[in-house]
Amino acid sequence: MEYGPWQTVYGLFRRWQRTGVWGTVLTGLQARADACGLITWEVNVDSTICRAHQHAAGARRDGQTQKEPPGGILAEPDDHALGRSRGGLTTKIHLACEQGQRPLSLLVTAG
Repeated sequence: MEYGPWQTVYGLFRRWQRTGVWGTVLTGLQARADACGLITWEVNVDSTICRAHQHAAGARRDGQTQKEPPGGILAEPDDHALGRSRGGLTTKIHLACEQGQRPLSLLVTAG
């Protein structure tokens, strides 16, 4: 299967990210699954901490000065979900799943 040049795929992904298409797709799929009785609304939440690569701190402080600003329809936080801990730069990933192990929500915060 051929998807075309990576620049085309990335450009479409970013356009959909900035306009909120991905969130709309996820919400629509969850609504359809719920209407079919495929989602059990007993939610589990799990979190993990990931150590950031040593070069992760090299991003611009003012993301708006980049050629293409980061983020989608929401403003990107200043720390870009990187935080300082005793282990250095870390990121926390929080995932909420229903009992059928389908993801409902994903949140990335500073460590």
